[in-house]
Amino acid sequence: MLFYFCTNFARAQAPGPGAPPFQRPISRTSVSTTQNASSRTVRPGAPEPDEIFVSAITQEREGSVYKLRGKVRLETREALLEADEVDYDEDTGDSEARGSVHFKHFAGNEELWCDRAIYNLNEETGKFYNVRGTSPAKIDPRPGILQTTNPFTFQGNWAERLKDRYILYDGFITNCKLPDPIWTLRAPKFDIIPNDRALAYKAWFKVRWLPLFYTPMFYKSLQKRPRRSGLLTPNIGNSSRRGKMIGAGYYWAINRSYDLTYRSQLFTQRGFAHTIDFRGKPSQRSDFNFYLYGVNDRGYDPGNGQLIKQGGFLITMDGRADLGHGFYARGVLNYLSSFTFRQAFTESFNEAIFSEVQSVGFISKHWSSFGLNFVVSRKENFQSPAEGDKITIRRLPQVEFNSRDRLINSKVLPVWVSFDSTAGLLRRTQPQFQSRAFVQRMDVEPRIMTAIRWKDFSILPSYSIRETYSGSSIDPSAQTVSGQNITRSARELGIDIVPPSFSKTFDAPKWMGKKMKHVIEPRASFHYVSGIDNFKDLIHFDETELMTNTKEAEVSVANRFYVKKESGEVIEAFSWQVWHKRYFDPTFGGALNSDQRNVILSSAELSGYAYFNGPRNYSPIVSAMRVSPTGNAGVEWRTDYDPLFKRFTNSSITADARISRYFLSIGHALVKNDEKLSPSFNQFRGLFGIGNESRRGWNAAFSAYYDFSRGVMNFATTQVTYNSDCCGLSFQFRRFNFGTRNENQFRVAFAVANIGTFGTLKRQERIF
Repeated sequence: MLFYFCTNFARAQAPGPGAPPFQRPISRTSVSTTQNASSRTVRPGAPEPDEIFVSAITQEREGSVYKLRGKVRLETREALLEADEVDYDEDTGDSEARGSVHFKHFAGNEELWCDRAIYNLNEETGKFYNVRGTSPAKIDPRPGILQTTNPFTFQGNWAERLKDRYILYDGFITNCKLPDPIWTLRAPKFDIIPNDRALAYKAWFKVRWLPLFYTPMFYKSLQKRPRRSGLLTPNIGNSSRRGKMIGAGYYWAINRSYDLTYRSQLFTQRGFAHTIDFRGKPSQRSDFNFYLYGVNDRGYDPGNGQLIKQGGFLITMDGRADLGHGFYARGVLNYLSSFTFRQAFTESFNEAIFSEVQSVGFISKHWSSFGLNFVVSRKENFQSPAEGDKITIRRLPQVEFNSRDRLINSKVLPVWVSFDSTAGLLRRTQPQFQSRAFVQRMDVEPRIMTAIRWKDFSILPSYSIRETYSGSSIDPSAQTVSGQNITRSARELGIDIVPPSFSKTFDAPKWMGKKMKHVIEPRASFHYVSGIDNFKDLIHFDETELMTNTKEAEVSVANRFYVKKESGEVIEAFSWQVWHKRYFDPTFGGALNSDQRNVILSSAELSGYAYFNGPRNYSPIVSAMRVSPTGNAGVEWRTDYDPLFKRFTNSSITADARISRYFLSIGHALVKNDEKLSPSFNQFRGLFGIGNESRRGWNAAFSAYYDFSRGVMNFATTQVTYNSDCCGLSFQFRRFNFGTRNENQFRVAFAVANIGTFGTLKRQERIF
């Protein structure tokens, strides 16, 4: 044993004024191998593995026992023990500390305070009486998880440490500030392994004095990436159409590569809902996710005594895989049993009104300028909630081989060649129409392009030949499907003209930046397509069949204002672009029908709204304006003015802004068109809020979708949230009114910082 004495402490006297306390290193007879500090990062100035730093105002020795009194401090490489007085046995490593005891373990940074402690410094085991302590917070950065830097605090009658494990008796834990925590988890026994897991037995979760739920065993992982099987937190709620909602679930961590979540929810007025979420990662280069949601609906009574059932299910699956040798696979599967089910039971307004369901899977390889794809797809477009009122288009399978523009000559004039080709089996079904189960279709289009530069003008001519073969066709006179093969031969000439841009630079307003640049960009193009004399004989599967004969010219002009900030950053603060087409063949080779909606490629490329209800010589004037003077605010307005009707036929405007803790998002869509083209509508969307999901204090938001045409609020949500430094409470009221759905919902959620959220308000349903 090594001793380093100072002579003025040889007789164990109290130090004089201003003198340092008694201090020296003492050797340790044994060191726990499981806690060997040599494998960890060593603190600067830490004792050696076989030493203990000891300091006290006075000390006495009786055999191997040191009696240390006054500001006692015992420090090993692993831990620190402080108290008013300590009796330490050098032979056994046992110590008994009394009065203002403080213990800290450096590996996990946990700290304890207690009245009395019995601790073995060699074995790192001991007991602490009337104890309280802290453990550093494990911050989970996932979206939707309230975060705090507060440590976890625990209190109990007594606790014991067994190597790297703590057991707390008759106590509670929280991450709220004491002495008046908002939430606590109270239990007769806690079993905690820092940085691994925490267990509570026969635990009550309480908010203030109110007990929210009881669990025989509560498990919380403290690992960086936790995955452990267990029961999920129960949830409850209320709906005016479904009744009380009570749910529970189970999470099964099957192994390192797979897990499964099952939730069952009872709607007291409608029946059971089931949710299955199965995820997997079979290899480092592949993964998938499978989701199933279904409801066994008992039905609802609209008031006439007859139950209307709206049950059904939806399936979603996505996956990817790297197949090697440059091949990779991607896939998304979506299946919906009925549109009525989606409208009745989905919790998202946008999903409820979205009438399209699409699935696609493909295997692809790209090399040089070439691409090869093997595709299967299925698209459903529901026309109404009525049974069978939908259009289904299927590709099973389709092969695509294409090449991007490839330079083959750079002398005199550059020449690029490219091509697109597809071959596959297709099917289309809809009410009163059905093609054969497998309709063969092949489409090949080689293309050649060059560029002519003259002064500041660029002229880009292109020419392509497009040959299309289909194994089935339509008899236009009877509007019936025919087994007659059909071939389409199209020739397309295109000339794009890019004149020089005009620009001017001048001083910007001080609130915007240093300099502003105004740029005017004119464009013009001409397209000529011929050879398509059988447009009405083709079965329309996709945009391939929308091509028609045409002679058309397009002109556009764009105004752009660029602003240079004081920092040197350049942004596009304002832009306004206008397009217009002139048609020299108003019938498009006889493809158009009068007094009905016509969709052809020429219109689809210009505007998202149909405007052909018969022959015409010009398109609407399409305008798109964008304003974004700062990085936190922007406005976009797109509108079509139709000279034929002498009015704006459609308009959509959106505006978004965030200033400090306030945020705003509004949108308005107006369609005032010929009813033969599309139904008129006038709808408004708005969102206003204060705060965000992690801001302390009160946060509130309101969103709504209002239909001016019907005078009905289709959907509205109000959410109020209060966040403290350790938890948050959210209330949400939701109103649905569209189709057959007329429902009010009330949701509530209690969020515990760094842990998760309890209640019926799901993360994807929150405004913030």
